[in-house]
Amino acid sequence: MVCDATLRLERTSWVGMIWGQREAWDIAIDGAVVGAISDQETVEVSVEPGHHRLRLGHGRHVSRQRTFDVGEGQVMGFRCHAPVIWPVWLAAQFKSDLWIALRQT
Repeated sequence: MVCDATLRLERTSWVGMIWGQREAWDIAIDGAVVGAISDQETVEVSVEPGHHRLRLGHGRHVSRQRTFDVGEGQVMGFRCHAPVIWPVWLAAQFKSDLWIALRQT
């Protein structure tokens, strides 16, 4: 299998943020866990060029699924973090895919 594209994930935290900081989040690409990311960490994962599905999570704390296309030699970047304001934290208690914000950079 030739992997000649890269997915780069950066996990950030915010001053005063206390929810979800300690747990490492699994990185799932196309439904398969390929690694994990901890707080204040940047992780790069080799992927095949093409269309992919990305989701982060730990237990019931998950992100919404994101899709992306990456070409040969390209780097696709995403930034992620736990809830930073209490209304989002509260909503995530009932809708678990709001727990991890995942944004393409």
